[in-house]
Amino acid sequence: MITVTVCVGSSCHIKGVREIIRRFNDFLVAEGLEDRVELKGSFCMERCGEGINWKINDEDFSSSCVEEGFETFRKKVLGFLNEKTDKRPDEGPTQGRI
Repeated sequence: MITVTVCVGSSCHIKGVREIIRRFNDFLVAEGLEDRVELKGSFCMERCGEGINWKINDEDFSSSCVEEGFETFRKKVLGFLNEKTDKRPDEGPTQGRI
């Protein structure tokens, strides 16, 4: 499972995190990915000056606006899922994990 964590601290809230969460969730529902991608919130990620902050698994992202963040999210999530389905069972220790 992929975990997407979005900062819901006050700085990100002011910058539009509420809208980015809605866009992320709408995409997951529309693509039927709710069982493969967990979307959750986190209080301050301590990168307030960088933009709207979020991460996929352990990879950090800062988005300058909602649209840029959504496009990055869409591409990265689909990339992670494609990478996972491309792996064969005999490919070693990453089997079953992203």
